[in-house]
Amino acid sequence: MHDLSLLTSLAHKAELRAARAITARDGVAQDDALLMVLRQVAGAGGLERLLAQRQDDKIAAMAGLASKREQKASALALRHARHDGPATPWRAWFDGSAHPNPGRCGIGGVLIGPAGIQIEISHSAGYGNSSEAEYLALIAVLQAAVEAGAKGGLTIYGDSRSVIDDVSGPDSAAAVSLLALRASAQALITTIDKVALRWIPRHKNAHADALSQRAVAAHGLAID
Repeated sequence: MHDLSLLTSLAHKAELRAARAITARDGVAQDDALLMVLRQVAGAGGLERLLAQRQDDKIAAMAGLASKREQKASALALRHARHDGPATPWRAWFDGSAHPNPGRCGIGGVLIGPAGIQIEISHSAGYGNSSEAEYLALIAVLQAAVEAGAKGGLTIYGDSRSVIDDVSGPDSAAAVSLLALRASAQALITTIDKVALRWIPRHKNAHADALSQRAVAAHGLAID
C-alpha cells in the first residue's frame, strides 16, 4: 500500500494530470489512478525502483539547493564583513544621477576628515546612465581623498548597491560596460590606506544626493 502524499510528491506534473483525467473519466480512486500511471511509466523496471530513484533525485536536489543557500549566505557574510567595522578618521558619501536615464549626469560627494576637514563635490559629469554616474561620483570622492592625503582608514558610503558590489566583487562578476570605471576606482583605492565601502539606504545619503541633483539643475535640466 503506497501513501498517496508520497506518490503525489514524487509524481511529475504530467503524471498527476493523467491520473486526474483517469479519475474523472472512469471514476477510479485518485490513489489508484496515480498508481496506474506510475506503473505504466515504470515499465519493466518496476514501480518500487522508479519511486526509489525519484526519492534519491529529490534528496540530491534538496541537498544542492541547501548548498547554494549556504554559499550565498557565506558570500553575503563576507561582503558584510568587508563593509562593516569601526569608525574611521576619514569618511565620504557619494551619489550620482542621470536625467533622464540615460541622460545628463550629475555627481555629488562629501569627504570629511580630521581637524574639521570637509570637502563637497558637485558638478556635471557628461552623458551616461545612473550606474556610470554613481561610479563617477565614487571616483570623485576617492580622488578628493587622495588629494587630501587621507590616512588611517577611509569609509565610503553610497546608496548604489550595484556599484558597491561591482567594485568590491570578483572580476568574474564585474559588469562589462563598467570595467573602465571599475578599474579607475580600484586603482585609486589601492593608493589609500584601508578603504571600506558600505551601502546605506537613500534617505541616509541625502547630502550627497542633494549635491548630485544640484549639479544637474545647475546645467539647466529640470529634475523630476
